[in-house]
Amino acid sequence: MTAIVSVSSHLPETVPLASLRSELRLTDIGLRKLLKFYGLRNVCRSAESEVDSLVAVAGKLAPLSGVEDRVRYVVRAKTMPISHVYPDDSLRQVCDVLGLSHATSFTVTDHACASGLLAVDMCGMLLAADGDPGALALVLLGEKAFTYIARTIADIAVMGEGFAAVLVRAGAEGDGDRLLGYATRTHSDAAGSVAMTPAQAKEFRLTYHETLAEVVHAALGVAGVALTDVDLLLPHNVNTVSWRRTAEAIGLPHERVFLDNVKVSGHCFCADPFLNYRTAIDLGRLGAGDRYVMVSVGLGATFSAMVFQH
Repeated sequence: MTAIVSVSSHLPETVPLASLRSELRLTDIGLRKLLKFYGLRNVCRSAESEVDSLVAVAGKLAPLSGVEDRVRYVVRAKTMPISHVYPDDSLRQVCDVLGLSHATSFTVTDHACASGLLAVDMCGMLLAADGDPGALALVLLGEKAFTYIARTIADIAVMGEGFAAVLVRAGAEGDGDRLLGYATRTHSDAAGSVAMTPAQAKEFRLTYHETLAEVVHAALGVAGVALTDVDLLLPHNVNTVSWRRTAEAIGLPHERVFLDNVKVSGHCFCADPFLNYRTAIDLGRLGAGDRYVMVSVGLGATFSAMVFQH
């Protein structure tokens, strides 16, 4: 069994979305739509390097301190396949700073913004196969919005630079949030690509809400959890209007979808569900025994959902 031991977040200062109008090539109408209709307000932007941000968020994982030798895998879950020029390797630099050079490290991008959920599931399977009950894996999430194409999903979302770190273990014993069920579906021949053709993008928009609802119900089926028993849904932070429509398709009351960070951080690539988890914990929105669903969608188009018990 896979479990999340701890989650940390690193949200840099935010800037008003309106101040990014030129950078994002927004018209007056486009800006008003994002602000008034989509519920966006501020976006995380950081002067830190990617390495500094990843080190900072990992450093906030209290259970990691003193057990670095037990970390067997360090996995970077990313949306953008490329963010630096060879031979630079930000993941190896982060491992060196954190004292994790001994760990096997690699990057997962196959599911775009849903790669974070994929990485958690993958780490659980790797740890279970290794057979060491004390071993851990560290998943690092979040990216720099370093180019125009990385800063916005046209007419859908604005990308932020928030980061999250997740400590994962395997085995039924011990503390942590137990993974009860996982489902993922890829519905396009553009899998793994953040650049879809017009035809692929049209299909993505037309089937988005129904497909996401189907995947949530599939994950609940694997977990053996009824929709009525879901206490909270932790989404990817695209926009509020999209999630209102998706909640209706799922059959979940709007108030059980955690949207507090949409207006605060923007869409922080793979990190969103975990940023929302950390905020929900800090606000007292999850209690012992509560069941919750993490959801994310990657352009390409991959739809994923995970069911946990806190």
